[in-house]
Amino acid sequence: MKKYTLFTLVLTMMTLLSCGSGNDENRPEENTSIEGQTDETSCLFRYNEGTSKLTWTGYKTTAKKGVPGSFNEITVSSEQNEEPKRVIESINFSINTKSVETNDESRNKKISELFFDIMNTPFIEGKIKALKDDGKAIFEIMMNNITIDVEGEYKLNGSMFEWSTNIDVSAWNGLMAVESLNEACKDLHAGEDGVSKTWSEVNLSLELELLSDCD
Repeated sequence: MKKYTLFTLVLTMMTLLSCGSGNDENRPEENTSIEGQTDETSCLFRYNEGTSKLTWTGYKTTAKKGVPGSFNEITVSSEQNEEPKRVIESINFSINTKSVETNDESRNKKISELFFDIMNTPFIEGKIKALKDDGKAIFEIMMNNITIDVEGEYKLNGSMFEWSTNIDVSAWNGLMAVESLNEACKDLHAGEDGVSKTWSEVNLSLELELLSDCD
């Protein structure tokens, strides 16, 4: 009888050791999550096609009277990113100078043929290189086969981006084009003093919008 009891006790202990307690409810749950993974969904931002608006202001007369304009054809390419700032910094653009728009067909033709054609610039090419923490943005702009970094002030509010700056086209060897345009518009660019002048300085402003796949 004692032998049977001892055999039963040993068998019972082996069963407990091999199978555990048998109470699965008290076991800690296995952590199957991947380190660094969260339940939050990340949003990807991208350029909103067709929202780019580049406006410019040229100047005439010695009183520096502004002449506003824009371009109707702007091609933009960019990457997607979780940070709007990184999307902006990935933007490349190409502007068809034949699409210049001043709400005056005669003026459009003169600017296209007597300025951009003389300046050998069928397209203005460029990209956004950096958005700095001080509110300044660096654009790379190519005209007349000359590439120059241009700094301007920017605002990035949510999905809206704005940038503005002043340039002098003489930096792109554009004075001959300025003189060509001034000669064709001599009377129209004369002020009260009778002096005809077309300035080489131009103000630029760019606006564009981003989209998010979480919108």
